[in-house]
Parts: sequence; C-alpha cells; structure tokens
Amino acid sequence: MSCSNVLRPSNLALCCALACAPATAQDALDNLDGLSFDNIGFDDAFFETEQDSTPAWLEPFSFRLSQQVFAQVNSHGTELADGSIYNKPAKTENSRFSLLTRYQNPFAAGWLLQASAQAKVYWPGDYEYRANDRNIDTEFRLNEFFVQRSSDDNSLKLGAQTVVWGENIGNSVLDVINTSEFRDLTIIDIEDARLNQWLMVWDHFDDNRQISSFVNLYPGFNPAPVRGSPFFFEPAFNLTDYRRDKALFEIGSQVRWSITGSDISIMAAYLYENQLHYSAPSSGVGDAESEASDYLLLGFSANRAIGKLLLNLDIAYSHDILVDALWSPILSASDPEVVTVPMKKLGATAGLEYAIDNDQNIILGVNAESLLNKNDRLGKDQTLLADVTTGNVLLRYSNSMRNGDAQLAVTIQSALDAASLLASVSLNYTLTDNLAVMSQIIATRADNDSALAVLDEDLRMGMTLTWSF
Repeated sequence: MSCSNVLRPSNLALCCALACAPATAQDALDNLDGLSFDNIGFDDAFFETEQDSTPAWLEPFSFRLSQQVFAQVNSHGTELADGSIYNKPAKTENSRFSLLTRYQNPFAAGWLLQASAQAKVYWPGDYEYRANDRNIDTEFRLNEFFVQRSSDDNSLKLGAQTVVWGENIGNSVLDVINTSEFRDLTIIDIEDARLNQWLMVWDHFDDNRQISSFVNLYPGFNPAPVRGSPFFFEPAFNLTDYRRDKALFEIGSQVRWSITGSDISIMAAYLYENQLHYSAPSSGVGDAESEASDYLLLGFSANRAIGKLLLNLDIAYSHDILVDALWSPILSASDPEVVTVPMKKLGATAGLEYAIDNDQNIILGVNAESLLNKNDRLGKDQTLLADVTTGNVLLRYSNSMRNGDAQLAVTIQSALDAASLLASVSLNYTLTDNLAVMSQIIATRADNDSALAVLDEDLRMGMTLTWSF
C-alpha cells in the first residue's frame, strides 16, 4: 500500500514595520539666540546621554522567546471513508517554549554573515512530550546560515538559505525549491514552515534585469509527519530518511525584467520532488522503500500594479513527476499493487493584493494543477490514484489597528472542490516595545474521503506570548 499522499498545505505571510526618532532637549537649547553652553565645564552634569551597554559581540544578535499553548477544544467523532468513526477528545496539542535567535553582521565592505537558529522545549501536554514516552523533549534547528559577497552588479551567497521564485504569497506553484514541514495547524505561514537548504546563489543586476542562479549539491526532502501531530497518519510501514546511494544535485536559473508597473520572469530548473514516494518493502516487513524523483521545471511569472491593486500570475510546467497508480493485471491472480508513473503536470496560480487603505489589505490566490498526459502514460491495467486536477483557494484579510499595536488577520483556505476548509482568526497585540501576545482560533472542515478527513469539525484555540530583544 502506498504512503505517498502526504499533506501539502500552502499558506501566506505578511509583515509590517514602524520606526520614529524624537529630537533631543539639547537640540532645542542650541537654537536659543544669545545662549551658548559650549565653554561651560558642567555640560555633562545636566545633559547626560544614554549609553548602550550592549557588548560589541552581542550587537548583531536579536532574540525572541515564546511560550505557546494550543488545544483542540471540540470533543467529537469523525466518520472516515471506510465507515469507521475516529473519536477526537478535547485535549492540549501544543505546550512549548522556543528561543529564536538571528545574527546579521556586515563584517567588512561588501560582506555579510547572516544566521538564524531555534531551540524548543516541549512541556507536558504537548504531543511531542507524549511521543517521547511522556518525557520533556527538546529540539534544535539551524534555520539559516550563509555568507554573502556583494558588489555593484553581482551578489554571491553560500550556505543555508531559501530561493523563492513565485509572485503569489503563500500558495504559488513555483514555490517548490525549498522543502517544508507543516507539523501543526498553528503554523499557517509558509515562511514559518519553509526549510532552508545548502545552496550557492549568484545574482547579477543590470539596469532593468536580474539574473539569478542556484546550485544545490545536497537536496533535502520533506520530513514525514511527526507522530501525534494533527497531520500524522499511521503508515503501513515505517517511513525512514532517504538512503542516498548516489550523488544528487539541483540547479536552476531565473531571468527577471522590470518595466513600468510590472515585473516579468522566466525560469528553468532541474529538481527533485520535495516529497519522497514510498512503497511497501519487497520482503513485506520492515521499512518502506523510498524513491526520489527528479524532474524538469519550466516557469513563468508576472505582476502588474494598477493603483492600489497588484495582480500576480505564476505558471509552472513539470516534466516527468511521479504519480501513484494502482496496477491490477486482469489476467493475473496476484493482488493489485501500487506503482509510480512519470507524468507531465501544468500548474498556475493567479492572485491579487489590494490595499484598502494604509492599515487594511486583502490577498487572494487561486492555485490549480492538472496532469496532462494521463491516457498516454497509464497502462490498460493501471488506474490513477491521485486526482487529475487539484488546487486550493487562499483568502487573507489583515488590519493594523491602534497605531500598529494590534494586528488582526483572517485567513480562509479551501480546496477547489470544497472537500476541505480551514478558517483562522488571529489577533496579535503589542503590550510593550518587547512584549506581545497573540491569540488564535482555527476551525477545520473536511469530507470523509478527503486527505484532511481526520480534521473534520476540529476547533483549536490558543495563545502565544512573545518577548523580543
């Protein structure tokens, strides 16, 4: 039995910033006619200046400490496609403390060193705690670590980083270069779930053109869902990391032109699918066998600004991706088996961003992908297991209130056929310059034959307290 249908939700992110600097009292006094304090010996006694006591080695760092508690609060039973009832009691899912640190140091002219890392502690009540035999668990991950050399026309970055080609925020068909990990429904932003990879990226800039190329000598793959997480399913066989018995690499280039009110890009890449394909072991017991699928990606993207409206379009053509099919030989007494068939796929994402005013905006994106040569690639005894056409709709409304101290975000994501729906409302409130609290409500609905069937009628509520310095 195949275990390749791993969930691939897509999401979006939005950020804003505000800064101001007041004038000092000394500036006002220096403007008074006929008065001068230049030669008075007690200037510093009256006009002491605040000095930064932060050690020089600590200045490039920033830190964010967070404590999160989330729970599924609706006790209910969900009917699955086989007619069975999956009971879901109300319980805490996330109870964790995290430390995120960022480092940015322009240590010499034209040079930049940038890094970020996070550490987590999973407290009692968290599903990671339960999966760890009811013991407090910890985790450390290096998110980003690269050095950049820049000149007037060129930039070279080497290290762990991301490459984003799509114009649409959150659900672009071109956002496939970096892998991702969606453990929790509390993570609905692709920027939080995207995993960095070790790349060499070169950018060249002309007057109205940018050429960007990357090489990845150690491609990664999406991690399997963590046991106990909302996206976890019980596989028929143990899912292990890919056994690298050969050298893998990825390479790609993008050319981008900027014209008045628009950007246009074309790109091509040789990639490996982020999601491994699993099949039953030949012996019938033990670990599942994993298969890495390489393919060719050709893409096009464009945007167009019209007043407060920004239109986006991403198109991706994928050659020889692997699709699961059920092979049932009519003239054979053997049991049906799942095989993978290479096929072509065409995908598109169309979206818009509309600024209602300085504080409110709306983002809408529609994503659709379709297999092109189903009849040519499938044998007469093979039946496609995946849908020929898939896609989703993503809608986001955000509102910055109280001079930016409160940010309201409403997100709705639905499958194109309405087989599943996720709705989220979050409010982030800044208590002080360093302290903020975020509350969130997430509701999900899914048909019993959907990949998200186990999330039907779920209601999650939670809060995150964050201290940044």
